[in-house]
Amino acid sequence: MAAIGRRAEGGRAVLVLGASGFVGGHVCRAFAAAGWRVAGVARSTPDTPAAYDIHGLDLARADPEQIVALVRGHGADVVVNAAGAVWGATEAEMDLSNRDLVRRLVAARPPRLIQLGSVHEYGPVPRAGITEAGPTAPVTPYGRSKLAGARALLDSGTEGLVLRVSNVSGPGTSPLSLLGMVAAHLAKNSGEPLRLAPLLAHRDFVDVRDVADAVLAAASSKATGRAVNIGGGQATSVREVVTRLVALAGRDTRIVETPVAGAGAGARPPEAEWQRLDITLADRLLGWRPRISLDESLRDLLAEAHCHPVSSAVRAPAPTMSATGHHQRPRAGLTHGGRKYE
Repeated sequence: MAAIGRRAEGGRAVLVLGASGFVGGHVCRAFAAAGWRVAGVARSTPDTPAAYDIHGLDLARADPEQIVALVRGHGADVVVNAAGAVWGATEAEMDLSNRDLVRRLVAARPPRLIQLGSVHEYGPVPRAGITEAGPTAPVTPYGRSKLAGARALLDSGTEGLVLRVSNVSGPGTSPLSLLGMVAAHLAKNSGEPLRLAPLLAHRDFVDVRDVADAVLAAASSKATGRAVNIGGGQATSVREVVTRLVALAGRDTRIVETPVAGAGAGARPPEAEWQRLDITLADRLLGWRPRISLDESLRDLLAEAHCHPVSSAVRAPAPTMSATGHHQRPRAGLTHGGRKYE
């Protein structure tokens, strides 16, 4: 990949890792729209040409020297790490993608690094707004690997920020996530019931375009060395969100909630059932607040799902989804956030 060119009049350049992913793609477009020179890195390059250069590389398995070459060789003012492993990944794969990659990025000494973290770095919390000063005690392999990646940046003295992002919705949501799978089921319009694990949780939802705007604000900010919450700032019933998706789609689809196999009466998933991020710091440090309503986000998710239905390879066999939005592969023991439950 050629070095990122500089604008003659003070243009800035960004290198986005995970550029072809759900969040990474929106991040690239936000920077391009703001006049930045954009280059991306992703495991696979898009089928259709993008307005910026995307270099194919498996970042999780790249040699340290390759990471150094990426960071130092492209003239970027800012590096954004939107790469990582979530759904269907083993614990070892999560560690490789969410922890070890950040360590190698820090070692490459980027001028400024924006790390996309996760609300799951906090773990279980009481029914109160989650602040950045609260404890971090994740209980899933995913949450632990993301927290280890965050600490790799925060403990290194590298200039940059960790953005702890809540549950993301909007156009292009992965069909392996809860909302993406529901939208794909509705787009299919087969008349079959929508079968889900019990929708017991309340989650904080934020639109992917608001996340991209937050990354852009973080890249331009002088704030450094801390974590910043990025979310909708509200705890919303997952059951209500799924019901709303069905209503917005205009479908007469029956929702069937099936208890998780092997879970005793009253059993709960290991992560918090209730999440609401306090986003005061994002407003104060970055001048950022979410602007897209949940209804608008869900409508755009449905519109994208209808335009780009998932392939039969993704549809079958039908997965069960946890209330937290993690993909659960059909198997003897269901998984939640990378942990297996028999």
